[in-house]
Amino acid sequence: MQRYDLRYLKNDFYDKMLEIMDKKVAPKECAIIMFEIGDFENVQKSADVIYEAGYTLMNSIKFNEVDWTLVVKKEKPEPKVVETSEEAGE
Repeated sequence: MQRYDLRYLKNDFYDKMLEIMDKKVAPKECAIIMFEIGDFENVQKSADVIYEAGYTLMNSIKFNEVDWTLVVKKEKPEPKVVETSEEAGE
């Protein structure tokens, strides 16, 4: 497992994150990706980008006041479960 610091890219880290996962991480291996939170939307968007690219988000945590850390596994994620209104008790 290796750490990749993408904080210097501010809000434009998504392409670099996917490039790292595609080219530098071996199948079934994990990478630690650090980025600057900036706009809090980056946290949810990063999770969505990882899922859509076909990787598994293992962990997503606030590292300090301005930085966020993702642990991403180069492995296909489990399918998202969509809860229907009947299952929610409505």
